[in-house]
Amino acid sequence: MSENQTHTRTYSYFPGCTLKNKAKELDSYARASAAVLGFKLEEIEEWQCCGGVYPCGKNEIASKLPSVRALAASRDKNQPLVTLCSACYNVLKQVNGDFQNDENTVLKANNYLKEDGIEYHGETNVLHFLEVLRDEIGWDTVKSAVKNPLAGKKIGAYYGCLLLRPGKVMEFDDPENPQILEDFIRAVGGTPVIYAQRNECCGAYAAFEDETIPQKRTASILSNAQDMGADFLVTSCPLCRYNLVKNKGSSNLDVVYFSELLAEALGVKEEAQKEVLQHA
Repeated sequence: MSENQTHTRTYSYFPGCTLKNKAKELDSYARASAAVLGFKLEEIEEWQCCGGVYPCGKNEIASKLPSVRALAASRDKNQPLVTLCSACYNVLKQVNGDFQNDENTVLKANNYLKEDGIEYHGETNVLHFLEVLRDEIGWDTVKSAVKNPLAGKKIGAYYGCLLLRPGKVMEFDDPENPQILEDFIRAVGGTPVIYAQRNECCGAYAAFEDETIPQKRTASILSNAQDMGADFLVTSCPLCRYNLVKNKGSSNLDVVYFSELLAEALGVKEEAQKEVLQHA
């Protein structure tokens, strides 16, 4: 890939609600890093909340429409749709899958949307920021851009559920033995720590039913990572990070967004932090 080609690459971008308030740093670090790596995140105009949870009801159409509008807007710009939040990625990818495979959903949703001049049939390619790094930028390019390698850092990847499942729809990585975050850690100069519970659910969605469930799940995840030698964990999910930090108890493991590590390695962390503070 030539330098000119790299610097003309633009993606439609769906930040989602959490990245505009509680997880501003996930967004800011990623934008700054993208600029260094030669691609641009072009935020979709007037995007709406995706709902945060994929609606499983077969006839649940209305709650899918905000995602469809974002997908159609990206399609109309002839751009892939990129997101950072694991929950947004899960919802957008699953809704897009419905429009590729379920004619009933297509018919009903397009009947709603026709008054807005929108018709959608699953044409958009939905990507997570990590997939852009792996599949389109390439780990070698990331490595070559690193100014501050995280040498000596033993880092545990925490995937959680939403990036990986359902595996046949998400197709993000092997749901049983994912590697993308470990490859990312290597690319920024760190040492990945493999531990058994890196792709187990943190229990966050069960908190309203029984708050002891996420407490037990978090304790198990952090204990496992610490026992295997991790200095800290990285994640892409604001809900997972909130849950792991809130329920960390006696654990001394910090949990940070992967984009913070990327910005640090690329030498733009301080610049991105200033942006977060300006919009606090």
